Amino acid sequence: MIPQLPENWPSLAAAVAILAVVAWAAGWVATRILHRVISGVTSRTRATWDDRLIERGVFKRLARVVPAVILYLGIGPALGVSAPAGDPPTAEMLLLLWTGVRRVAAAYIAFTVVRAFRACLDAVNDIYNDGYAEAKSRPIKGYLQVATLLAYLAAAVVIVAVLAGKSPVVFLSGLGALTAVLMLVFRDTILSLVASIQIASNDMVRMGDWVSVPQAGCDGEVIDIALHTVKVQNWDKTISTIPTSKFITESFKNWRGMSESGGRRIKRSLRLDMNSVRFLSEDEIEQLSRRELLRDYMREGVAAITRYNEEKAAGNPGVIPEIRRLTNLGTFRVYVQKYLEAHPKTHKEMTLLTRQLASGPEGVPIEIYCFSNDTAWANYEGFQADIFDHLIAVLPEFGLRAFQAPGGSDFRKALGGMDKLT
Repeated sequence: MIPQLPENWPSLAAAVAILAVVAWAAGWVATRILHRVISGVTSRTRATWDDRLIERGVFKRLARVVPAVILYLGIGPALGVSAPAGDPPTAEMLLLLWTGVRRVAAAYIAFTVVRAFRACLDAVNDIYNDGYAEAKSRPIKGYLQVATLLAYLAAAVVIVAVLAGKSPVVFLSGLGALTAVLMLVFRDTILSLVASIQIASNDMVRMGDWVSVPQAGCDGEVIDIALHTVKVQNWDKTISTIPTSKFITESFKNWRGMSESGGRRIKRSLRLDMNSVRFLSEDEIEQLSRRELLRDYMREGVAAITRYNEEKAAGNPGVIPEIRRLTNLGTFRVYVQKYLEAHPKTHKEMTLLTRQLASGPEGVPIEIYCFSNDTAWANYEGFQADIFDHLIAVLPEFGLRAFQAPGGSDFRKALGGMDKLT
């Protein structure tokens, strides 16, 4: 049986229309005029936290609750219904309309409030990042996202309960049987939350850190740390999104220690042709002794070798003594060490050495191991290049040659020489 309209339905319809207009007007005043007033007041204050609330639209979203509240409270007086009582079938239709409007309005209120709560948490994150120095090392965005997720879950339960006309406790009591399913659905969220706590407590990753994650092909600067993901802007300006849990379960490299230490390592070898290694002649010793960096070494070295050789010569005259002589390679290695020690851009409090590695098919490697006192990438690369530019250019003064695999021009010269012989 279809409920019949009451006899005074025109007056009821007019009352409902007036209520709708009042709700719309109240909502317009709250979202426009009141919002402008609050914005004007906050713009005149010295504090910045209220500005963040305005930017995130907290008050604007809360203002949208006003029309729903007016409908929720006013639909009863407009229809002349305040309690579920009356004579069917007329009262049944009015009660149905009264119940439906109130339930929809209450559900909308819950939805609007939770959206305003999320905007408020976003504003809290902005305030924390702007006003606290430890925001980079202790980000709270992940925790705020967990609170947002819980708020949305609570709002969903409330909305469903309100629309169904049941108590939220009834729905919450049934969640116990779905615990296993919920654990499976929110597995990534739980793992990310645990990872976020470990990352924050152990200070593993901060905003602005340079990280390298080989498994993800990522190498760049951390620009965002959220609950589920960490965003890294690679040096080629692409964005890599990595699950937060990966920073716990997989290895990665954080270059923050290098930046904070004030020194960046240089570890590179200069390969020399073994055929160019020989003893220094008297003229070369005299010439190299005039160099500023080698003057003390050459004077002490020549004196020590002379004493040693004189002692050897005083032995058995029938035996050729095994005398000592300076080599161009050893002298060059000392020169490189002195050059690095005197350079203003090397970090004097960190390891600084020049060593000879095992020789092989590609010559004799002379490895430079030192640290630049400028960790900026461009400056570091420029300093490193300047060192090897100078060392390659100074090799002929020591009678040394850099090893280089033969190229096309070398083969053409060799073939050209063979053609002349034939």
